[in-house]
Formats: sequence, structure tokens, C-alpha cells
Amino acid sequence: MKVIEDLQSWRETRRGLQGSIGFVPTMGALHDGHAALLQASVESDDVTVLSIYVNPTQFNDPNDLANYPDTLDEDLKVAQALGVDYVLLPRYADIYPDGYRYQVVENQFSNELCGSNRPGHFTGVLTVVMKLLNLVRPRRAYFGKKDYQQYMLVRDMVETFFMDVDIVGCETVRECDGLAMSSRNKLLSKDARREAAKFNQTLRAPVDDAHVRAQLAAFGFQVDYVETRGNRRFGAIVVDCGEHTVRLIDNVEACEVA
Repeated sequence: MKVIEDLQSWRETRRGLQGSIGFVPTMGALHDGHAALLQASVESDDVTVLSIYVNPTQFNDPNDLANYPDTLDEDLKVAQALGVDYVLLPRYADIYPDGYRYQVVENQFSNELCGSNRPGHFTGVLTVVMKLLNLVRPRRAYFGKKDYQQYMLVRDMVETFFMDVDIVGCETVRECDGLAMSSRNKLLSKDARREAAKFNQTLRAPVDDAHVRAQLAAFGFQVDYVETRGNRRFGAIVVDCGEHTVRLIDNVEACEVA
């Protein structure tokens, strides 16, 4: 496995790569959900590329950015064990040489659900993903469906701009109690982690969205939203851990609602 920080070195390396390239863009703090994406690429593609870059332009809360887990050494060990070929560790100056003057903006769905209370979040996501896709030029890029809104926006962006890459959505990987795997889970206190299992369990309840919101609030969560769109129910909550809070998101298909 080769770790590359300099984008010029990556460009030179990329010119020499042959065969199908699979790509998994992440912000690090890898967990079993990320591992599933990497495994899918290793199984399907000749070369697997992982990027680790905590993208500041998608954080509307500076504290959220400051508290994001940094587990680079452990992440590299996970990547190597899974058979990743290249790890990109770009720097802000390389990703945003323009100072973020140029942005990819979606004007509808990005302002709903997670975007309704996180101004600029998906603009930062789409901008950095387009830049990374242009740098890696993969045949396939893998995204988890826990972040289903992100997955749909990236998929539609690629289609809209005629980008030659397949966006592969991979199913959410969950803990034994149903909690969706997330890098943010590392920030939960022991008690908050135990309570957080109620999130997915409640989303699956055979009641309407209003009743789900009420039940989550009764458990002590701050409810950002619970909303059913088509055949999928989306939810976001904020969990109180005492000295800090952790925002969690999840979604379930209508057929999964018990």
C-alpha cells in the first residue's frame, strides 16, 4: 500500500495505473461501514484508492470540525489489512488552491433534511467530491447509504455533469443493537451510546412520523427531523453526552418499518 500526500505525485502515479479503479472517499475515523465499502472495491476493481481528508467546507459548526475524530494511524492499518492499494492524504491548500471561490451548488434537495439546518454543508460535500473524483478518475466510487441524502446528491451530480464514473451505493452497516456505524459514534459517552440504539429502533416503528418524533423526544433526544420521502424514512437527532453533543443520522426503507 502506498500513501501519497502530494497531489502532483498522485497525478504522476495515476497516469501509470491500468485496469478498473475503485475509489472510497472518507474523512477517516474508519469503521466497519467504511471497511465494507473498501471490501466492495477490492473485490470488484483492479486498484482500490482510499482518500482521507477532513473537509472543512462541509462543517457549518466549528466545534463539530474541531471534535471530529483523528485516528490516522489506525486507519492506515485498517486500509492495509483490507488490501487498499493507494491512500490519498491531501492538504487544504492542494484541494482548494482557489480559496474555495468555485463551488458546486445544488439548489433544491441539498436545502432539505440535513441541509435545512446545515447551511452550506452539501455545497462543501459536492465540491470536494467532484474535485476528488476528477483527481482519482475511478471507474466506480463507493458511498454508504447511511448518508442516503449525500449518496443521492453525489449520484445526481455525476449524472448531471456527465462524469464517467459509476456511483455505487452500499447498504448501511449496523451495530448489533441496530445503531448505524458512524465515525461520530466514537464521540458518544457510554450511557449515550446505550441510549442511541433507540434511534434506529424507533425509526422502524409502524407509526407515522409525528409519533416517531414524539417518541424520540420522550427518550431525551433533540430531534432535528423525522420525515418519510417516498419509500424511505429519514431521521436526525442530537444526543446529549454531558459536556458535548453528538448529531446522528439514519434512514430506513418503508419495507423495514415493522
